[in-house]
Amino acid sequence: MDHYIDIRLRADPDFPPAMLMGALYARLHRALFELEAEDIGVSFPDYRTGVKARTPGARLRIHGEKGRLKALMARAWLTGLRELVECSDVTPVPAGASHRIVKRRQFNTGSPSRARRYARRHDVSETEAQQLMNAPAQRRIELPFVQISSRSTGERFALFIEHGPLQSQPASGHFTLYGLSRNATIPWF
Repeated sequence: MDHYIDIRLRADPDFPPAMLMGALYARLHRALFELEAEDIGVSFPDYRTGVKARTPGARLRIHGEKGRLKALMARAWLTGLRELVECSDVTPVPAGASHRIVKRRQFNTGSPSRARRYARRHDVSETEAQQLMNAPAQRRIELPFVQISSRSTGERFALFIEHGPLQSQPASGHFTLYGLSRNATIPWF
């Protein structure tokens, strides 16, 4: 992970930033899927946490090797969004950058589909499963998220993103097709 690309959302009076970031991230997910890219990671440098302030921010940073990032940007995945974003060139990571893991976090949000799955797995009624899930679902989630649609089920869901603690050394590993990883780090600067 020696290079990166910053994609910044432009202010748009017709679309809120959260909606634009969701569209941008969904397009990136599709492009990573088509490239079968397990070596490209993402981060959100302007993210904020807190129940009332949580947001991924207006900048998506894509991390990877120079050749892989050029291959990604050679694809037409930004078609229709070019006028809504500003893209940097493929740029080397600054010397002395820290590192951190950026991963997906899943929470019980009390959704009916989660209750149905719980009911099937634990052989209880859907009503009982929903009641069991209501208490944990009342928690306040402070992490930023992006609303996207699942490529496999078509359902919309909130993809919660956690930026782990800073680390002095990088850790290698694979990234999901969302650009997230439980063990691989991205440069943080």
